[in-house]
Amino acid sequence: MNSSTNKPRSRISTGHTIFIVSAVQFLAPFMMSAVGVALPTIGRFYGASAVSLALVEMVYMLAVTLFLLPLGRLADITGRKKIFVSGVALFALATILLPFSPSIGIFIAIRFLQGIGVSCTVSTSVAILSSVVPKEKRGKAMGIIVACVYLGLSAGPTLAGLMIAWLGWQWIFFAAVPLALAALILTLTQLKGEWKGAEGESFDRVGSVIYMAAISCLIVGVSHLERNTWALGLMGAGMLFMAGFSVFEYRHPAPILDIRLLLGNRVLAFSNIATWINYAASFGLTFFFSLYLQVVKGMSAQTTGFVLIVQPVIQAVLSPLSGTLSDRISASKLSTAGMIICAAGLGFAAFLGQDAETWQVLGTLVIMGLGFAAFSTPNMTTVMGSVEPKHYGIASSLVATMRSIGMLTAMTITTLLLGMFMGDAEVSTATAPTFLKTMHTAFMIFALLSLVGIVFSMARVTHTPGPAPKR
Repeated sequence: MNSSTNKPRSRISTGHTIFIVSAVQFLAPFMMSAVGVALPTIGRFYGASAVSLALVEMVYMLAVTLFLLPLGRLADITGRKKIFVSGVALFALATILLPFSPSIGIFIAIRFLQGIGVSCTVSTSVAILSSVVPKEKRGKAMGIIVACVYLGLSAGPTLAGLMIAWLGWQWIFFAAVPLALAALILTLTQLKGEWKGAEGESFDRVGSVIYMAAISCLIVGVSHLERNTWALGLMGAGMLFMAGFSVFEYRHPAPILDIRLLLGNRVLAFSNIATWINYAASFGLTFFFSLYLQVVKGMSAQTTGFVLIVQPVIQAVLSPLSGTLSDRISASKLSTAGMIICAAGLGFAAFLGQDAETWQVLGTLVIMGLGFAAFSTPNMTTVMGSVEPKHYGIASSLVATMRSIGMLTAMTITTLLLGMFMGDAEVSTATAPTFLKTMHTAFMIFALLSLVGIVFSMARVTHTPGPAPKR
């Protein structure tokens, strides 16, 4: 039963809810992209090693990914608003403390706590939005919050660069606190009520531990794949843990990931597979283009940044329109069209050579921006529309997890290809031909992945979600 102590939907401000969710959806990617730009400055401030700086980003990504599914399930049991408020509060506290960290070790530890806070908000925000916003207006609302994600990604490097130059790297964190506090205050004062989809059910602690062990092994293994032979074994252990997790969850009466729900709901299953594949295929584009533009084409870092910002800006501008369209036409068909556009963009990128013009790179980024804008919001709308309200928490956290695992897959493919083609060689003018061969191979693989994703996305178009199987 969809247990809820909230007031009727009409008594809750949709506008306040959209602002609250948009604020936290902006802050999470902003913090990731902004800190990425600030890493060299932070490293000089603390005298930190390259490994320590890598951990600054790694522990944040690890914390977000580790807790998404367990917190999504816990939110369904104890209350989505409760977990959301805890996450915003933890994020704000960690963000305030980070600039005052006395050492890089403490900075990394607080960064992990910040990632947990983000995981709390990401795993519940879309579920809360789906509970408050009427279904016929949900696509437009989803478009707004997806636009805020892309705004965070695009604003992070630009604003971070300005703050580092004029105010100091600490202001990256100081500037984020007011928005987090505004979201927290509005949540406490304006978002009345609570939503519980599985009140009274037990929390799967064993499954949570197995899941966290699997993700930890996979992420740590991938991040060390280039430098350590044991990393491959760790990845293998992660895959074994993941297989064991799937079997355990299938048999568990109250799992954190309802495998039976996925098996009985083709739209939900195929939508999440499409999410994973689309992010796996597209996430490596910025990495390769950043090196391509600076090393092969000889652009400065600043000019490269202005070129690469084109894609997230287009996604931010067009995502609300895409969401509005998904309220009027088939959301699954629209997201499938987006995947087709992304596949075309990746295919085009596979043929960019050393003599390619800047407009060709910009054209590829425009195509990818259009494709992602058409895919992301309708896909999220399809996911949330394929389940009953009691499953909003797990559906929201599951699609966020698929995004993270998709990025992890892209990193794995990229790392393996660089190791195969370039070994330990640096990316430089001398190795540009080898790098181009690596980039072209990667984009061909990514384009083929997109074609597989299109098949799964198209398969859900002709199917409607079935009811959750009885236990």
